[in-house]
Amino acid sequence: MDFEYSDTCQQLITQVERFMDDQVYPNEALVGEQIRESGDPHCEPPILKELRAKAKGLGLWNLFLPDKEHGAGLSNLEYAPLCEIMGRSAMGSRVFNCNAPDTGNMEILAEFGSPEQKERWLTPLLEGEIRSCFSMTEPEVSGADPTGLQTQAVLDGDEYVINGHKWFTSGAYGAAFAIVMAVTDRDAPPHARQSQIIVPIDTPGFNLLRPVSVMGHSGGGGHCEIRYEDCRVPVSNRLGPEHSGFMIAQARLGPGRIHHCMRCIGMAERAFEIMCRHATTRVAFGGPLAEKQFVQEWVATSRMEIDQARLLTEKAAWKMDVYGKKDARQEISMIKVVVPNMMMNVLDRVIQCLGSLGVSDDTPVAAAWRNGRSMRIADGPDEVHKMVIARRELRRFA
Repeated sequence: MDFEYSDTCQQLITQVERFMDDQVYPNEALVGEQIRESGDPHCEPPILKELRAKAKGLGLWNLFLPDKEHGAGLSNLEYAPLCEIMGRSAMGSRVFNCNAPDTGNMEILAEFGSPEQKERWLTPLLEGEIRSCFSMTEPEVSGADPTGLQTQAVLDGDEYVINGHKWFTSGAYGAAFAIVMAVTDRDAPPHARQSQIIVPIDTPGFNLLRPVSVMGHSGGGGHCEIRYEDCRVPVSNRLGPEHSGFMIAQARLGPGRIHHCMRCIGMAERAFEIMCRHATTRVAFGGPLAEKQFVQEWVATSRMEIDQARLLTEKAAWKMDVYGKKDARQEISMIKVVVPNMMMNVLDRVIQCLGSLGVSDDTPVAAAWRNGRSMRIADGPDEVHKMVIARRELRRFA
């Protein structure tokens, strides 16, 4: 395994770091101010549009896509450090058009979309002209087991008629379309029942009910509750072959999980730096916090955990590049457990070290903790990943 970054990657690391230092971090507070001033918690603030235009103009755009036709042509291992740098800010990936769920939707449109679907949906996504959302999770059934989905898409002539109840359709506010996971054959085997269908959000029957409040936050694109009621779309809106929804979802989740993990590492690293700076300057009980044994333990343990998590994630990215998504499944499951837990442990120590400042919103740490907790659930909860990790390991000894 060679984790040495290519010259192209090193150059991009320098450029992305400079852009974050010069443009993103100084404007983080302004994003919140402009949203509050607009009175619309779901608006796209003007400063974000400006930053996106600047990043695009510099070619720091769609870096996540590995094919040169649509993206930068970087490997997963080359993109990993860039994704980590973007993850240091809540708006970082959005600035570079590398934000979920658009990234996953662009990946599956590029891989499974028809020429017409690519022209209508993929191209404007790549240009940053529109946004999208992914509509899979349902409140009535376990999101950890997608074979139990109840939303149905019934064929009626040359149209699908969709009926169902979804929530945590992230980014639905302001999106141009949703990719909906729906059952198209109830009698098929569990993993062959679903299809994925593109639904423009202005389609009659697409009813956005509310943004689900998550730990007191419901702004931005929202984690939305949606009802599909006799929602009709052409059969040509189906993504890939009929009944291939589960397979497409799995293809979408592999790179997505690595992206999530690298962003988590980036936020953990930034929080770690905030803790270290605070510890060296804050004086209590006769000396700086950095001299206290408890604080030194937090620093040492956090440093080790972040580096361990990064190395395991880089191994998963390397294995995907060399052997493909299927052979990297075990490593991907492992990082999906290890990294979010590491991040939450580091953030908890940072909050404790910062004291009152740590639970305030005067630093990005509290928001990172609120947003980060869901990473132990999103894209498969810890318990499911541990179950499949154990099964694969035990199978080797059966």
